[in-house]
Amino acid sequence: MTDKSTSATTIQHIYRWFLRVILVVYYGLMSCLKLFKRKETKRKTKLRILATGTFYSDHWLITHLRPMANASACSTLTMVASTPVPEMNKVSGVYAPKWLTKVSGRVGARLLYFTWIAIKERPDVLVGFHLLVNGLLVAILSKLIGAKAVYICGGGPTEVNRGGIETENRIFNRIGQEDLFIEKILIKSVNEMDLVISMGTSAITYFKSKGVTTNFEIVPGGFDDKVFTPAPDENKIYDLILIGRLSQVKRVDRLLYAIKQAKSQLPRLNAVIVGDGPDKAALQQLSRELGIEEDIYFVGWQNDVNQWLQKSKCFVLTSDSEGLSQALIQAMMTGVPSITSDVGDLGDLLESGKNGYLVSPLTADNFAKAFTQLFKNDKHLEEFSNNAYLSTKKYAVPCVEKTWDNVFSKVLWSPTPP
Repeated sequence: MTDKSTSATTIQHIYRWFLRVILVVYYGLMSCLKLFKRKETKRKTKLRILATGTFYSDHWLITHLRPMANASACSTLTMVASTPVPEMNKVSGVYAPKWLTKVSGRVGARLLYFTWIAIKERPDVLVGFHLLVNGLLVAILSKLIGAKAVYICGGGPTEVNRGGIETENRIFNRIGQEDLFIEKILIKSVNEMDLVISMGTSAITYFKSKGVTTNFEIVPGGFDDKVFTPAPDENKIYDLILIGRLSQVKRVDRLLYAIKQAKSQLPRLNAVIVGDGPDKAALQQLSRELGIEEDIYFVGWQNDVNQWLQKSKCFVLTSDSEGLSQALIQAMMTGVPSITSDVGDLGDLLESGKNGYLVSPLTADNFAKAFTQLFKNDKHLEEFSNNAYLSTKKYAVPCVEKTWDNVFSKVLWSPTPP
């Protein structure tokens, strides 16, 4: 081992222990606050909700906030964000002052401002998208002000598993190796939530296996079925479409290798990749090295993903891990069948051989075979398209609004009798 690698390992070791100490102090403080927890009063009025989180597209935020805000039990929903929040009924976006952002950075300023508003306004419900670190802040703040704590788990078990090393969170993915002590503290923190919202079943199964006993509900995003709607076949110019952040966990390289292999049977096979991220330049270079760059279209982040889906024949995800992908739901609502990794919650919606294919083991060769199997059979493509559309009715906005009302009345809201 070189001196440089030894030094890096030592730094990671110190960093990991420092993070452990911070989390012990954090959980100790939260335990103390529980002893002096403010009394929660039953309310005649509807719920005032304060939320925070990082989002990479307007669609991602809208699909979660709109049905939550439109639920009859919600009075107002305030979203503390670093980027503009789209206009929605009963939703207002608030942003940290510029001076605070200069001092603390965008994420730090957002979290500090969220804390200030929570203490000042004392909303009924605090919502954190993802555990690290929004959910951790929500858990402790809720004890301080007597609010309900809601953690929306969009990333599945990876948000906690092995101490968060598999996440894209820059604090926790730098620990260098799995840390079961950090994982344990994170699990304890999840158990302090009043409610954990999951996109699918895998996260709930995982948390329960770790001893978490809090309330769980599956509430997917709510999508506008007037926006995500099937288009005529003549509009479809792309064979495959991938929508997502171009990072390691998405394994877009696996897609490119699969397309290269499938071209022996499907020489005109092409794909559009909607998204951006740290791996974009490397993926573009890989497409050139494989000689398929003329058939791979990198179009960056797009807010009108519905229009890109309507131009595509098949949605694809080659990820190593996933929750219940929003992009998958959007694709299937648009009548686009899917070929995805058999991981996480994707099997909650995708039924292999009915509305697409689940691929396992996760190899480029197996994805290439699935592409060939679908595109060599026009009848399958049409049948899968119809089944995809029919299987997503429950994800339309009105259905998800009703789900939120049930959650509010059952778990969070205890109105005073008239």
